[in-house]
Amino acid sequence: MLRKLVNPNRCFCTSVQSQRPWLFIGLGNPGDKFKGTRHNVGFNMIDAFAESQGIAMDTVFCKAIFGKGIVDSVPVLLAKPQTYMNLSGESSGPLAAYYKLPLNRVVVFHDDMDLPCGVLRLQPRGGHGSHNGMKSVIYHFRGNREFTRLRIGIGKPPGQMDPKAFLLQKFNATAQERINVGLKEGVIALKELVAKGVEESGRRFNTEQKYKHLKVADNDDMRFRQSD
Repeated sequence: MLRKLVNPNRCFCTSVQSQRPWLFIGLGNPGDKFKGTRHNVGFNMIDAFAESQGIAMDTVFCKAIFGKGIVDSVPVLLAKPQTYMNLSGESSGPLAAYYKLPLNRVVVFHDDMDLPCGVLRLQPRGGHGSHNGMKSVIYHFRGNREFTRLRIGIGKPPGQMDPKAFLLQKFNATAQERINVGLKEGVIALKELVAKGVEESGRRFNTEQKYKHLKVADNDDMRFRQSD
């Protein structure tokens, strides 16, 4: 059963302390209708990490399903905004403000069509990449883009398919297998991020994912040739 907490007043803090919490925010759409769709892999990443660390997602806070725990002696906060994707910042901004977190202690998980399905990237900063959820998050972070994002590849829509329709489709069996592997790799990377920080953990993780990217591309190319 979900418990509801009072929505906080908003104020941002720019100072950094070694044991400040990490805030992990997974983007997606609420409701059974959207479960298992490509656009909801940010939620899936939160669920995978929470399960791996025994963190209960049993609270409603700042318009998000929320949980908190300790990972390697460091507090970690997990959130799945329930505002629908395009308004994700209405939850993300107040969460960071309430805990007085500098944005370099925030990691946002989101789907990315520019990466092959199941390939992930950790980036310490960046733009929104035309992702409406990320546009909202950046807006509610007052235009500040200096926060980490975990991009989760879902691949591009086939042919002339409408990208919006593609995002709201569920994965086929092959793609779901790739996503499941990617989520497991993401959990490992996030645990390392908590212990070692974004820069060190990101370098190794992104190198591993780069070679995985090439392998996925080679396998897809081979499959395409065999079908000719």
